[in-house]
Amino acid sequence: MKVLCLRTAGTNCDRELVDAFERAGAQVELWPARRLFDHPEELRRFRVLGLPGGFTYGDDLGAGRIFALELRAFLGEHLRRFVDDGGYVLGVCNGFQILVQTGLLPGLPAGELENEAQRAVSLVPNDSRRFECRWVHLRAEKSRCRFLRHGSVIPMPVAHAEGKFVVRDSATLEALRRNGQIAFRYCTASGGTPSYPEDPNGSVEQIAGICDLSGRVLGLMPHPERNVTPFQHPWWTRLPEREEGEGLALFRDLVEAARS
Repeated sequence: MKVLCLRTAGTNCDRELVDAFERAGAQVELWPARRLFDHPEELRRFRVLGLPGGFTYGDDLGAGRIFALELRAFLGEHLRRFVDDGGYVLGVCNGFQILVQTGLLPGLPAGELENEAQRAVSLVPNDSRRFECRWVHLRAEKSRCRFLRHGSVIPMPVAHAEGKFVVRDSATLEALRRNGQIAFRYCTASGGTPSYPEDPNGSVEQIAGICDLSGRVLGLMPHPERNVTPFQHPWWTRLPEREEGEGLALFRDLVEAARS
């Protein structure tokens, strides 16, 4: 099962994402985005597309916006066809912002990409108006995402300045709920409702990640790839001995789903 991870100017979590997928048993290739732009038909060779975190193009014009414009211009119909044909997409942090900007999230029915006029969700500056970098907890919600373990509480780090998830109106939020597209919420260590700093950005309803209508495109602001070994957790010397970090399960379950 093959995974393609893309990098461009400002990407800074690509090697961590590659490592997480490899630990989960996938064959991974890391490409500069230009290579795929020049040969978009190559996307068909892969089952999963990974968009890492970072600050692509310095987040000029908005977080992830320039890279998203490139993806739409060079890969638009290929991306849509990739998902419609059963491919999976994971966007982490800046990758989540890019998926929203491209229109793959929250997404429209098969064959369509949202345009800017249709865009009903966004990721905007944190309520604190500063970069937030700390460990938080996520609760995997009951959603249509095809590979999440619903109800699990997972510690992960966040590292973002524009991670507050907002919606255009109450109808949009209700549609996300009704369609089962809310994949992750920030929570306390026991799974309860958090306040700042456990909710690092003030997202509506503590939403930390969403999926599309197919359940195969997932974006989230926290970094599961930074918790795939026990030694990445800041309390690793005080926690019970374990063989892997809690974030690795997400990658293993994604790889298994993409194989089937």
